[in-house]
Amino acid sequence: MLVVAVSESGQNPGRRRRAAKPVSLVWHVETLEGQVAESNHADEGINPASVVKVATSLWALERLGPGFRYETRFFARGTVDEARRVLHGDLVVQGSGDPDFHFENAFLVARALNDLHVERVTGTLIVNRRFWIGWENGSAGREPDPIKRGLLMAIRLRQALNPKRWDSLTRMTWREFALRRGLDPKRPPQVVVAGGIGADGEVDPGEMLVVHRSQTLADTLRRFNCYSNNDIERVASSIGSTEEFAAFVADRCAVAHEAVRFETTSGLGTNRLTPRIIVRLLREFRQACDRLAVPVESLLPVAGCEASTVTRQFPLLADGPSTASVIGKTGTLTNTDGGVAVLAGFARTGHGELIFCVAAPRAAGKLKGSRHAEEKWLLELIEAHGGAQPHQCAPELPTPDVGASVILLGDRVIPPPAGPDPGATPPAASTPTNRERKQ
Repeated sequence: MLVVAVSESGQNPGRRRRAAKPVSLVWHVETLEGQVAESNHADEGINPASVVKVATSLWALERLGPGFRYETRFFARGTVDEARRVLHGDLVVQGSGDPDFHFENAFLVARALNDLHVERVTGTLIVNRRFWIGWENGSAGREPDPIKRGLLMAIRLRQALNPKRWDSLTRMTWREFALRRGLDPKRPPQVVVAGGIGADGEVDPGEMLVVHRSQTLADTLRRFNCYSNNDIERVASSIGSTEEFAAFVADRCAVAHEAVRFETTSGLGTNRLTPRIIVRLLREFRQACDRLAVPVESLLPVAGCEASTVTRQFPLLADGPSTASVIGKTGTLTNTDGGVAVLAGFARTGHGELIFCVAAPRAAGKLKGSRHAEEKWLLELIEAHGGAQPHQCAPELPTPDVGASVILLGDRVIPPPAGPDPGATPPAASTPTNRERKQ
């Protein structure tokens, strides 16, 4: 195991103000063909932290496919008075587990409901347990009581639908949304719910009004991986249990099941892989991307290309001769297992592409110095293999509404927006529809 002395500020030890804290690194590096290039304590079990998200992404791609879209359906349990633009009854929402539904998506739905002459609901806004809106930080922030959790989601949706309930952040989100789509920011859509909220998945929903289809799974996974958002657990929850997830990873990496341990599918908590297994996982991920015709850089962040944890935590990789040469995933835990900092991914060099994993176990209190040591190690690795060769940056990271579809069950369809479209073809509608436009 390599031990490096790095100051907390990440500067040269000779210029530090405080005593340097030793950083111990473990790593494993292979070529794309599987030849070992470098290895140091590669079979030591480490907590991979958010590098687990690569495995979750692979699981989702294999089980659902990169073009998969989640549906959220909106029903009228009552009658619509078109002249008065009032729904006399309840607005019922049936989510299917869309992990990345946000206020922007609610704006799309509000516009669609307005187009169907619904601006006021006299009854209750009722959501089921598979509806999410906004972030929770995965299992670390999730309300364990499903009823309370459902009510929280209903509160958020009611706020998003009614501009009179918006806070300053929501107003800013609307202005950006309107600017992106060529809409009048002074005329937001409005659906006022007069009768309160409810969380019940067993009610008779009534007549379907609107279907919201999410952007593609590939775009959703890219957002989760770039931001390293723990709500990627929502993606996994619709696929299977954590035990099934662990078995999938062990089988794909051709290792004993006891060599793979997952408490969560986000990297929170106590998880175990080795650097060698992580490199195998990355190879499997790369091969799956090739087979599915999805570029790796459209699922994982490229250092220096977009806002991401890789770009933020490893500035010399993001801005300099090595810019865009590394596609990777970070992993950080502050206290669990004594803290850990991990960087794993693909480095393109003059001698060919390398798959690597480098980690600093027991890094609590020295995370910044650990990342600096990992960055230095990786830069030296790239230089030793012929220097950096940049990847092509993927298109701009989309907001969650870009590429989403809103279907109105009627003859009226809201006008197509001016925003960009990822271009993925949505699956055939599973409900009766008249017309559909990308939103």
